[in-house]
Amino acid sequence: MADRGALKLVGFLFATATLAVMLVAGMVVKGYADGAYTLEASAVDVSR
Repeated sequence: MADRGALKLVGFLFATATLAVMLVAGMVVKGYADGAYTLEASAVDVSR
């Protein structure tokens, strides 16, 4: 059986990773909402 100190450390690591993933996902969603990113391929300038 694992001791409580190790379980607290593992829990803290998982919580930190979860928070980091949530922050990145939120930033990406905000970027799409603000129009910073697009799902379409970039347009090529064909006027030349």
